[in-house]
Amino acid sequence: MNPANRRPLSLDGLRAFEAVARRLSFSAAADELHLTQSAISRQIKALETELGAPLFNRGTRKVELTAAGILLRQAVLPALDGIDRSVRQIRVAQGRRAVSVSTFASFATLWLLPRLAGFQQQHPDIDIRISATDVRVDMDDPEVDVALRYDDANAVPPDAEPMFGELLTPAASPWLVQQAAQGQLPPLRTAADLAGHALLEEDDHHPSAANLSWLRWLALQGLTGLTPRRWIYLNYTHQQVQGALAGQGVALARMALVHEQIARGELVEPFGATGRVAAPFSYWLIPLPGARLRPELRAFITWVRGEAAVTRSALGEPGAVTDALGASL
Repeated sequence: MNPANRRPLSLDGLRAFEAVARRLSFSAAADELHLTQSAISRQIKALETELGAPLFNRGTRKVELTAAGILLRQAVLPALDGIDRSVRQIRVAQGRRAVSVSTFASFATLWLLPRLAGFQQQHPDIDIRISATDVRVDMDDPEVDVALRYDDANAVPPDAEPMFGELLTPAASPWLVQQAAQGQLPPLRTAADLAGHALLEEDDHHPSAANLSWLRWLALQGLTGLTPRRWIYLNYTHQQVQGALAGQGVALARMALVHEQIARGELVEPFGATGRVAAPFSYWLIPLPGARLRPELRAFITWVRGEAAVTRSALGEPGAVTDALGASL
């Protein structure tokens, strides 16, 4: 074999290659890596020269990977991901104490973040890393300590702790309710009056979304055929809440996430407690099996349990959170 073919590849340009291969754009890769586009181009050119093969087809309007580029990407992406993961673990181990939390976007926006200042006041030396995504975290992910999820009881692991259940209620801005009461907008006294208003609906493909829909709520009220003035479809629960706060329409709000806005008068339940209906899914605290129960993780879980108890009380739920982790905490 030609000795040149066995020479180890210089790693200098692999980070630039990975960014361009992922973004399919030299300029976007340059922005991401805080380099100039010419610097990215030079690194890619040097890598191609060392390999003896082009990695990209550079068109006028787009960039495409060549066969050699596809082959290299398959090796580089998992390798760099593993290196980055190890570097983060080393930095955390050598630096400040930290807890990594996985949850979904609306829960982070409406429940976790507004309360987090209380934890930070109690534990100013603990950093919190929140990964908010609707993609379920792998239970063996070494970068995550605990997950706060929304799921069916049959779908969560055995050591998952129930935080609180789901209660839905129509909610609108005080302005909209007042305008309806004064005759400036269609009335909003009974469920049938929703026909005169815009309804904010969550446009979601997850199985749980059907339980959160206006169609289910209306069916439970015996109003299967009701058609609202218009529908406004939104991807996330927190967008529905923002739309309701702005007076854009009536949201089917999740009480666990908005009970404080209702208590402060920022949102109003036009039908009061009679408009509330339960949904089958619940919110769960899930410590990941591979997470070491460090003091900072114990402190965070204890704090979440306390906040969950407050929310349960607001929802009228009895009982305390089960300590599925036992005496180890």
